Amino acid sequence: MIVEMRTYTAHPGRAGDFLKLYESLALKLQKKHLGHLMGFYVTEIGPLNQIVHLWGYDSLADRTERRAKLDADPAYAVYKEASAKLGAIQHQEAKIMKPLPFSPV
Repeated sequence: MIVEMRTYTAHPGRAGDFLKLYESLALKLQKKHLGHLMGFYVTEIGPLNQIVHLWGYDSLADRTERRAKLDADPAYAVYKEASAKLGAIQHQEAKIMKPLPFSPV
């Protein structure tokens, strides 16, 4: 199993706009195609205006296949265009993490 941690940094005051758009257009699609949503968070302390979500995959190949299906979904293209027009996100980062044998997840 691997975990992808995606962190989006919103422009100050714009995280709510991004989350509203994401929840209305992308969340259902990502759950359908990506599968295992492990968590969705906003930062409370530390770097502010960050939205973090964790997705679990069986392997890198599983992730590649699932992300390709998401990207091929026409409804996801609508979300990406709307998100780009919204302009709420200033930075995006993705990390792939591999749990250690003693990790509870």
